[in-house]
Amino acid sequence: MNKKCNLGAAMAVVMCLVCASATSQVATTGQREPVPMPTVCQDSVLKHVMNLASETYEGRLAGSRGYDRAATYVEHVLEAYGIEVSEDRFGVECNEVENCKFNIYIPGVKDKRVYTLGKEFSCAGMTGRGYVDAQLVFCGYGIDHQMFDEYAPVDVQGKIAVVLTGLPEKHTLPQSVADRSTQLRDKARAAERHGAIGLIAINVSPSCLPWEAQGRVYCGEMPHMPTFPILQVTLDCGREIMADQPTSLDQALAALATMEQPVSYSLTKKAEIDVNARYRSSAPTANVIGVLEGTDPRYRKEYIMVGASLDGAGMQGETCLFPSADINASGVAAVLETARLLSKPEYRPKRSVLFVLFSAGEQQYLGSRHFADNFRKLRRIEAFVNVQNIGYGDSVAVLGAAHYPTLYELALCRDTAVGRHNIARSLPPSEPRGDARVFDAMRLPSLVFTTTNGMHHNHVGSDIWENIDRRILTISTQLVAETVAQLAEGLYVGRSPQSKGYRYGLIQY
Repeated sequence: MNKKCNLGAAMAVVMCLVCASATSQVATTGQREPVPMPTVCQDSVLKHVMNLASETYEGRLAGSRGYDRAATYVEHVLEAYGIEVSEDRFGVECNEVENCKFNIYIPGVKDKRVYTLGKEFSCAGMTGRGYVDAQLVFCGYGIDHQMFDEYAPVDVQGKIAVVLTGLPEKHTLPQSVADRSTQLRDKARAAERHGAIGLIAINVSPSCLPWEAQGRVYCGEMPHMPTFPILQVTLDCGREIMADQPTSLDQALAALATMEQPVSYSLTKKAEIDVNARYRSSAPTANVIGVLEGTDPRYRKEYIMVGASLDGAGMQGETCLFPSADINASGVAAVLETARLLSKPEYRPKRSVLFVLFSAGEQQYLGSRHFADNFRKLRRIEAFVNVQNIGYGDSVAVLGAAHYPTLYELALCRDTAVGRHNIARSLPPSEPRGDARVFDAMRLPSLVFTTTNGMHHNHVGSDIWENIDRRILTISTQLVAETVAQLAEGLYVGRSPQSKGYRYGLIQY
């Protein structure tokens, strides 16, 4: 790898003069001398992705030793740049799968099909442990509501229920029923109520290729089901399991698309499942917070926050690693590179900058929610720049224009400063997502830097650093660094006094 950083030519600056917006509650004022913009070093960014996606950090599952090592890594990096570092500690639900055996066989037939963890299947993030050996029963999407009861036609007592992930696209269920029928742990509870002793979920999500085992940490709300094994198999594996049965998987999917009637039946096959997992309801974890103090006494008490989720989907056994290079080592790398650049004397901004790496992003953004509830200087944060999944895709996507158009225009100004046009302009105005949704809920102006068509390695084993697109990673990081640098200057006015009175969880759009 070329160790020489591409410093490039000095970047000209286009100063954006935009009017205040009632929706975004931000504004800019007056002309001033151009702010020097830093230039990203591609090798520096890629090095962080390579490190964080390595086996050393075991997929960075929040609450695990692998995550703790990753947190220590980013702390050392920030400290090396002269940035003051602290931890925001809290407890998180953590389930570490140590190994799992999964076989399918036909009673009376000697041979059995042995499946490999991480290849044909994975354990649900919050699977229970234990051994089961029982007949399989297909129960559609696992819905047990009176208006569409997929358990009514079959007997699953002492058996293993086989269901489909999610819900039909055109379902007619009440929202309350849909909400408690979507997640794997919700489906497992329904199966257990009917007497099942385990659950196999066939992954029919269009975001995952038919042959890829996908890892998801969040499975639904607590409480945990400690002795109820839950597996998620690939679409191809599901087709194989339901082959030579009264109804094939594809036939069942077609019949259930309209939800006219259940397609539930007993299979002639049995499954043997043996899960060994270590569950903790409140494992210690931490957000990592870095503070770079601003240079101007007038502005240094105000903060611009740039952050990304540090955790990933973890590792199961010895054969199932989710490296999480794009999701979201790429975002973390952009935050660290921004810290490196802004800590240089020539680029050090007038406002203070918060660099926050959130834990438990894979669990409904618990880390950002905990930060919003506990950070004492929350009212001083003037804007939030969130970075996620910037290592793969067609172009840069900036989300948040629907609520904060002025902030979005500032990012577009950076994109056109030296003739670049990397931000996708054709996307409809969108709301912030991911960690930024937490801060958007309290009217803190927020933007999300991500990419278009970049979910090809979404929570699967192929999300490795070798599949990172260096061009899109570097361009995205450059735009993040420039946007943060611009926001951290006094030209950006920031939040309205009214928005500073909102607390997380007390306001909805």
